[in-house]
Amino acid sequence: MKYVKHIAATAVLAASVSTTAFAGTLVINSDASDPAPKEAWSEIISRFEKENPDITVKYNLYDHESYKTTIRNWLVTSPPDVVFWYAGNRMKAFVDRGLFEDVSDIWADNNMKQDFAAAAPAMTVQGKQYGVPYTYYQWGIYYRKDIFEQYGITEPKTWEELKSASATLKENGVTPFTIGTKYLWTAAGWFDYINMRTNGLDFHIQLMDGKVPYSDERVKKTFANWAELVEPGYFLDNHASYSWQEAQPFLYNGKAAMYLMGNFITPNFPAELDGKMDFFQFPVIDPSVPMAEDAPMDTLHIPSKAKNKADARKFLEFVARAENQQLINEMLLQIPTNNKAKAKSDPFLDKGVAMLAASDGTAQFYDRDTNPAMAKEGMKGFQEFMVHPERIDKILKKLDKVSKRAFK
Repeated sequence: MKYVKHIAATAVLAASVSTTAFAGTLVINSDASDPAPKEAWSEIISRFEKENPDITVKYNLYDHESYKTTIRNWLVTSPPDVVFWYAGNRMKAFVDRGLFEDVSDIWADNNMKQDFAAAAPAMTVQGKQYGVPYTYYQWGIYYRKDIFEQYGITEPKTWEELKSASATLKENGVTPFTIGTKYLWTAAGWFDYINMRTNGLDFHIQLMDGKVPYSDERVKKTFANWAELVEPGYFLDNHASYSWQEAQPFLYNGKAAMYLMGNFITPNFPAELDGKMDFFQFPVIDPSVPMAEDAPMDTLHIPSKAKNKADARKFLEFVARAENQQLINEMLLQIPTNNKAKAKSDPFLDKGVAMLAASDGTAQFYDRDTNPAMAKEGMKGFQEFMVHPERIDKILKKLDKVSKRAFK
């Protein structure tokens, strides 16, 4: 889930070199392929090599979607020395299979439990740490402030206000929400938020852990709320044919007014929209439900079968340092996981930092919080619901079957 640029050529190249590691060479496989992360990691690697002149970094860049498939093959066969990945259940799935190295020593040697206090739970399995996080970011609704002003719409604070704003936009020929669900995970953002606002974070995590069936009445209530946006046609037409990037131009050219997305979208905002883009927290649905947020965390790991674990540890320690976390996140326009590093002052980040600090808890994101097999089928179901809401009973029945298999 996240940056998706198609760089097939580098994927082929990476596949050919990721298996060869030798002394003094550190092989890193990454999916940080959008312009801002590419630039940030180029700078970090340059600084690391300057500080460690005896180490040469071989940095292999993959497009995001192919990376999610191929990482499973490398980890089992002949992996690189460092891989980019995600916190929470996405990490735990590889830990449980013995594919990620225990790096609790790095955490102990670098005082990381204190400096990464908020991030530590998402990096810990049975008391041990299995990677180093380098960034997290808020999710919420990015919108065209000028279009809202044109139609007299104020930032929605409640579900009723969001539906009212959507109706006004639709009446005036503007699509309320752009979205591209070709790669499914964007639909999961909607499920996460509507479920957390309807039923709360604790219930959401119980569902993610397979302790509640999808046919539960509370889950049905989540979909009933979602249908209040789906059935009137408030989402972009043909969204299943667009990736998340391909859905962005509708927001920038004014054909759509809002986009539920992570803050990694902000470096893509066109210069001509300076001052016209803004952000608001996903609105309240039930005032009695505490406000939790999606705040996914991106991470680095050492594969258990890596050849150059000594230099891999040096690299993870380097990335954990406050000054490097600050540099990476200033370039990404995201939030450092090291609490000694400061987030860049930026209108979107300032709102995100304040929102997350005031939240009643955070989730990692649907496909990072639940079992991978469940996530795959769950996201297919969410996309199907957005196209065919009348199939909801059939969808939930199927998700119950998948959940029983995944969590048996």
